[in-house]
Amino acid sequence: MTDLAFLWHMHQPDYRHPDSGEFLLPWVLLHATKDYTDMAAHLERHPGVRCTVNFVPVLLDQIEDYAAQFASGQWRDPLLRIAAAPDGAMPTAAERAWLLDVAFRCYAPTMLEPFAPYRRLRDLLAFVHAQDGHSPAYLSATYYTDLAVWYLLVWSGESLRRRARTIPQLMAKGGDFSALERRALLTELGEAVGGLIPRYRALADRGQIELSCTPAHHPLAPLMLDFASAREALPKCLLPAAPEYPGGRSRVAEHLAHAQASHERRFGRPAAGLWPAEGALSAEFLKQIAEAGFQWTASSHGVLRHSAGDTAKTTTPWLPPEGTPDILIFFRDERLSDLIGFEYAKWHGRDAAQDFMTELETLHLRAPNSLIPVFLDGENAWEYYPYNAWYFFSDLYTALEQSPDIRTVTLSEAAAARREHSPRLPRLTAGSWVYGTLSTWIGHPDKNRAWELLCELKQCADRALDSGRFDDTVCAQVRQRLAVCESSDWFWWLGDDNPTESIATFDRLFRHNLRSLYHLLELPPPAALDHPLSCGGHGGNNAAESGGTMRRATETPS
Repeated sequence: MTDLAFLWHMHQPDYRHPDSGEFLLPWVLLHATKDYTDMAAHLERHPGVRCTVNFVPVLLDQIEDYAAQFASGQWRDPLLRIAAAPDGAMPTAAERAWLLDVAFRCYAPTMLEPFAPYRRLRDLLAFVHAQDGHSPAYLSATYYTDLAVWYLLVWSGESLRRRARTIPQLMAKGGDFSALERRALLTELGEAVGGLIPRYRALADRGQIELSCTPAHHPLAPLMLDFASAREALPKCLLPAAPEYPGGRSRVAEHLAHAQASHERRFGRPAAGLWPAEGALSAEFLKQIAEAGFQWTASSHGVLRHSAGDTAKTTTPWLPPEGTPDILIFFRDERLSDLIGFEYAKWHGRDAAQDFMTELETLHLRAPNSLIPVFLDGENAWEYYPYNAWYFFSDLYTALEQSPDIRTVTLSEAAAARREHSPRLPRLTAGSWVYGTLSTWIGHPDKNRAWELLCELKQCADRALDSGRFDDTVCAQVRQRLAVCESSDWFWWLGDDNPTESIATFDRLFRHNLRSLYHLLELPPPAALDHPLSCGGHGGNNAAESGGTMRRATETPS
């Protein structure tokens, strides 16, 4: 029997304005109603399939924020505020500009072109823009509420479309949605969002899935511990001018502790496993993970190759190098993971599922009783599939339930079965699941400048916290804002390899967070925060173009 270990990683960074709490981008909401609901539904429909699902605490924080908005009607997301408006109420100028900017960001072949009413809204806007600069003023309140509704509809999951009442009714009606109909839609979406965490907890409680976690705000921990770790896999990598991130070890420890506290509060037990942000590991970080009590962690085959040679196999977990506390390390099968993440969206769902099963059977015949680790995003690939990958998962999970040779397991189950026979790494070369290096987050002048600004701010925060000027409440707010600033996502998007629009958005949000922390510290923000860090991108994405690991929400073309 060959074991197949899926790990579905769920992550979005903090999209809230640091001062107002307003959501500047709607991706948590949209992935919640489309992807997190569908991924839970697939598992509920196929109780014989076991897997590991990884949630980052900052994502769970925002899901709970949205659940609170739906419960109270106090909207902090402009998309929901526009959808909830009374009949005939015109959104503010800022809300109109925001909606026109985001409301066609989706993968058009699967999420826009199939829906004639949504296409008409796009074509009407294109016609208006083709006239003169004042023409958008002629768009009515109904246009904006219909557009908000359609954006929510195209980002609803197949499971909601099949079992809900209001969503299919509004899709059939097409437009001119009344306030009553829009409230019904928000009620349905609110029930879906509010039920997400309990649904995944129920799947874990009955033993079908294992829930793992990531350090709280998704920090690139190896770089926080040592910038020079980037040179282990890429010796010529350019480093920031700052020699190190001040107090990195204590900050990483706080992210780890916060992650476990979040996990226990939401899921009723500590996490046994930790998926590091971006699959990024280093020897020093591995020791901290083990010391924090985690039993397993994971990374990519690229990191394994750099650490143990080109012939090293992912078909078993590995023990750490000598001198590191006992913990098992899994390394993803990159080819199989990327087939799901990047290739099978182009196939008919049944053909893709059958091809994947053929791949698994071939590996089983070559190496019976081995492990096949398939790790990838559980959220960003599905919009590229017809019907949000509904038919792919239906056929794949059915085939896995019926297979006599392939058994799905959680990573803790795989660890328990293989610990005694796991080989030991000769060393651990620092790297991530993108190229097996850390170059996506450091090395480019814009990325390095971001690290330098963060280092300067961290030094200011350390001095202020040590001064005794602030009470415990303010100190906690400072540490929380610092954690947001330490997210890996800000560094991912800077550089030349991403869409210019997305670079600008994340650049701005990163600087908002830095500026907010200076204000908390009662210090004047440096003038550098008034200017973009980025020199601009070119519309590509390094991970996607290289067959890397993940598509980000804002990468989808408008």
